[in-house]
Amino acid sequence: MTSELQLLSHLADKIQLVSSSLAQTIMKARLKGAQTGRNLLKKKSDALSMRFRQILRKIIETKTKMGEVMREAAFSLAEAKFAAGDFSTTVIQNVNKAQVKVRAKKDNVAGVTLPVFEHYQEGGDSYELTGLARGGEQLSRLKRNYARAVELLVELASLQVGGLIAPSPTSSQSWMRGSERSFTGDDVFCLPREGFSA
Repeated sequence: MTSELQLLSHLADKIQLVSSSLAQTIMKARLKGAQTGRNLLKKKSDALSMRFRQILRKIIETKTKMGEVMREAAFSLAEAKFAAGDFSTTVIQNVNKAQVKVRAKKDNVAGVTLPVFEHYQEGGDSYELTGLARGGEQLSRLKRNYARAVELLVELASLQVGGLIAPSPTSSQSWMRGSERSFTGDDVFCLPREGFSA
């Protein structure tokens, strides 16, 4: 029963033609359109896979930097607490609104829009007089280190959201294969043979 259905669906996919020069011209035009469409989809797939590889490379670099920056930030927090005492209540009480904000933009890669995040600073530093009595140098180093950590976190979030990153390299490779197959249309594309008789 299933073989009969497969045979019927296979016969339904065939185009019924009459052997004439008009039918030959129509088929040549359809073939040319199909080839052009497939080539465009292949270019799109290549551009997206190249962008995906760039994103993976940048993610690896950013994550290695992130470990170092977070280690320095945690160490500078310990130094600042040692030099200036416990200043967390002062910071918490003086917070009015966020100084560092995130802006979302869109990047176009081969017709596919990818979200891109960028951070920006709004307003002045409301804590520039904090630590004036003692520990000012350590507090300024603490602010610089945590600002760098926030910058890297925003960059990492932008890369991961923009690249649709899967948690492991094997699943990201299968994502690339699956997306390439869907972009090139390998599962639905069927180009007819070029041999036409005149």
